[in-house]
Amino acid sequence: MWLYLIKAFGIRFRLHPLFTLMMVLSIATGFFVELLILFSIVLIHELGHVAAAKSFGWTVTKVELLPFGGVAETEELGRSTVKEDIAVALAGPLQNGWMVLVGFALHHWGIWSTEWSVYFIEANIMIGLFNLLPVLPLDGGKVLQALLSRWMPYYRAIQASTWTSIAMSGLLLIMALWQITNGGVALNLLIIAGFLLVSNWYGLRGASYQFVRFLTNRGMRMTPLIDKGTLAQPIVIAPHRSLSDIVQLFMREKYHIVYILGAGGGVSAVLPEQRLLEAYFNSPRPGSPVSDIFMLK
Repeated sequence: MWLYLIKAFGIRFRLHPLFTLMMVLSIATGFFVELLILFSIVLIHELGHVAAAKSFGWTVTKVELLPFGGVAETEELGRSTVKEDIAVALAGPLQNGWMVLVGFALHHWGIWSTEWSVYFIEANIMIGLFNLLPVLPLDGGKVLQALLSRWMPYYRAIQASTWTSIAMSGLLLIMALWQITNGGVALNLLIIAGFLLVSNWYGLRGASYQFVRFLTNRGMRMTPLIDKGTLAQPIVIAPHRSLSDIVQLFMREKYHIVYILGAGGGVSAVLPEQRLLEAYFNSPRPGSPVSDIFMLK
């Protein structure tokens, strides 16, 4: 079950069941103080994300804390820029960076013992580096998806980043199983890898929902670009292709003009992307050929 902690500034903070399980195990094995330090590190890591998101005017509704980091839920999907996504994703590991320096300083000044300083520094390094892995929903996975969306259509970026995350999660799972079969202890890695694999499998199934949210918010994102003037990115399509095929070619931060070719290679219609989006959301059959929806020459 979920364990709710607090609601502050309109944001709900809660513990993921994995973290709740770790709490129970830590209390049972006498490592509660270590758990409190880990919890503080994870919380500060996530507050870094929240602070960065708030600085861009994002609306953060929920933060889930996991043993290796957390997931901040926002309402900005499709409205944010690539640079904003990357900045918010990297803001978490950045907190681990300065906390490592704090650990060294506290040890140097004799405030913390060597044992606690090493634990604090190593925990921050592990959490920071682990979150930079190119696996969703880790920070590195979000950076990967944002970068891919600069170079390819957003729908393909979602698919590519999710499949990459599944492959990487599977690799982590294999590593954990290999260590266990060779007498090592990798239970934490096994649980985390399993969680990431399942999470990304469901993420793949929900990719269409993420894409529809992107299309729904696209008008809001494109309006400022049109107001100040922007170069259009052309899309050339055959008349037998469907509306769904066309919108899956849309890129972030690019405004599109769609050229529909006719017989002999001539241009049958030139449509701004707004017309395609209106037809996509209003048509009862978005999978129909575009020639059946628009009057073509």
